[in-house]
Amino acid sequence: MPRRIILLFAVVLLVSIVVVQLRHESRQRFAELQAQQAERDALNVEWGKLLLEEGAWSQHRRIEDMARKRLDMSSPDASSIRVVRVKPDSAL
Repeated sequence: MPRRIILLFAVVLLVSIVVVQLRHESRQRFAELQAQQAERDALNVEWGKLLLEEGAWSQHRRIEDMARKRLDMSSPDASSIRVVRVKPDSAL
């Protein structure tokens, strides 16, 4: 009888050690998950900011303003615009 009790006690002790170890690993994994979710959220915020910046840089008004200032470009006068018509059967 005492041998069974010792064996039962050893099994209970072993199982409780395994449970504690599994709980510890579970907490570690959960902490890793939270850190990765926080990183994902930060990357999503940065992505949104980059999209807004891209939109600001590619606005037509800004491009036109840069063309006028940096390249000294301007819209042509109506008298200097020529319309070229291409015949549909001509090969390009």
